[in-house]
Amino acid sequence: MSNAASTTELGPLARAAARGELPEWARASEKRRAHIGRVADLMGEWADALGLSADERTRWLATGWLHDVLRESPPDELRPLVPEAFRSLPGKLLHGPAAAERLAGDADPEMLDAIRYHTLGSPRFGTLGRALYLADFLEPGRRYEPEWTASLRARMPGEMDEVLREVVRARVGHVTESGSTLHPETQAFHEQVEGA
Repeated sequence: MSNAASTTELGPLARAAARGELPEWARASEKRRAHIGRVADLMGEWADALGLSADERTRWLATGWLHDVLRESPPDELRPLVPEAFRSLPGKLLHGPAAAERLAGDADPEMLDAIRYHTLGSPRFGTLGRALYLADFLEPGRRYEPEWTASLRARMPGEMDEVLREVVRARVGHVTESGSTLHPETQAFHEQVEGA
């Protein structure tokens, strides 16, 4: 499949999501929906700035709208839905893999990987996955280092590789400083981004 799939390959849930309509099974409060909307807005802005086709912009919007669609589901409900490789993740990280499982058949593989790994990062990411990873971290409603994140947003999408490197370093630094161990997918992503 090419990097830019046609919206005709998107199922009805993904096409509706691109219009801001979440699936009926979504578990997202109004506050969460506001975050999701800000992420989707950034994805749309960046798609426009990159001169992407209308079909590709639709994919980017849908991916933004769907990334946290199960964020407020209880981890005990999500754990049985995810593949074995994800079952040991902390509860707050299960929503991406679970959403990707629910969306299989409605979204193309690149979208599913972007949603599945948006909290961890992944060397599987194409431009769509990298953009989602960044939009989720940089959306203007986040309270983490607002001046720094605003400066990074201002550099997007033209300096995506450089911004990604800064964000990955910050996120990896936060995990290691807290005494936690990096997930192997995150470690591989970090190594890929540093080598770029």
